[in-house]
Amino acid sequence: MDDVQVPLGPSRAVKGLVSRSAAQVALVFYGTVPWHLTPREVDKYFAGPGKRAHNTHRQKLNHIDAFFAFLEQRYAHEIMMRFGATVESPVDPFNRPVHRGDFGLRIPPSQTAMKEFFARWREQLPYARKYAVACRDYVMTKIAYLSGVRAAELCPVTIGDVHWEHGQWGRFVVQGKGARGSGPRPREAYMFREGRELLWWYIEEVRAEFGDDADHPSAPLWPSERKPKAIAALNLPIAPAITPSTLRRQLHAAAASYLTGPVTDLFPHLLRHACATHNYERGMTLWEVQRVLGHHWATTTLRYMATAQSDPEHANVAASSRAAQRLVMDKGNLR
Repeated sequence: MDDVQVPLGPSRAVKGLVSRSAAQVALVFYGTVPWHLTPREVDKYFAGPGKRAHNTHRQKLNHIDAFFAFLEQRYAHEIMMRFGATVESPVDPFNRPVHRGDFGLRIPPSQTAMKEFFARWREQLPYARKYAVACRDYVMTKIAYLSGVRAAELCPVTIGDVHWEHGQWGRFVVQGKGARGSGPRPREAYMFREGRELLWWYIEEVRAEFGDDADHPSAPLWPSERKPKAIAALNLPIAPAITPSTLRRQLHAAAASYLTGPVTDLFPHLLRHACATHNYERGMTLWEVQRVLGHHWATTTLRYMATAQSDPEHANVAASSRAAQRLVMDKGNLR
């Protein structure tokens, strides 16, 4: 063991790639060298008693994976020559965490680019080969942009999940992504005035064109045009819902046809970033944007607004103006 650690020692401090978690798993818990560690042993290590925090579990697996990437890049040849073993990470596709790290900077299109994108798309709807499908994709994309919901949240929405009487312009219920491995958490998503008018038009004029029972309370808001044979054999009154992969594919095609500017492609999560950024630029506070996106922590919302065009000096002038107005309204008593 000491013989193995000598060549690795000088590089242990390089950007913290060799983590205490990896050393503990490989050398202490199992009493073996790292390249003898298997995915099954890693699973057994994390399957002990007690419930670990979701983020902690993910972080430890990422550290182990990074450690083996370090071994493979720096010492794979030497380990093969000295010990006749290949270096392979025990973090495989089956125990790999969903989020392996922070995503890079996502730059959404500008407000002008998004406005022109939807305008061009809507102009072409009457000429689409499948009018109902084209309208569904357009309305679904616009609602995703206005509400900031994820693709996996938007696709399963049913007509019964839409509550026109809630709030000022109505809201719809989605199964939000659960934090810390808790599972889906229902929440209300916002439509705003533009989304209400658009969704009302879609349900009244387009939704019935898909051939299923649109009045059924469990009917999907965004039905698929195709029914698999197994589902068709059941003779159900409602169609299956569209899948996130279909939404992504249609959004890529629409962006290629109608989106102009430096950002040339769109995907559902970029619409979520655009929703956060543009609402903040239009004057929404951080707390309000956080409510729209359904985030538990404001720090998560901040990551979505990395490209927001904000001006602290302009905000200071606006805040001073609001304070002056309150002084006038309250006769000199600032509250």
